[in-house]
Amino acid sequence: MKLQYISDSQGITTGVYIPITEWNALKSKYAEIEQEETDNIPQWHKDVVLDRLASFKKNPEQAQDFDTALDEIEKDL
Repeated sequence: MKLQYISDSQGITTGVYIPITEWNALKSKYAEIEQEETDNIPQWHKDVVLDRLASFKKNPEQAQDFDTALDEIEKDL
């Protein structure tokens, strides 16, 4: 498996990148992986995301891109 390790600015490993072909092979071999990805998410989290998605679809012009939103958050800190 050709893994790539992701590190933060201090050099601490924070994640692992798995090529999609290898991920799909793992999901095929271990079918429960796909189910486990959503089993641990509380229903109220799913409901919030669905509500926000519906709100966005009604008013997409009110959405901000990530960089703009982050700039506004940092301005308030």
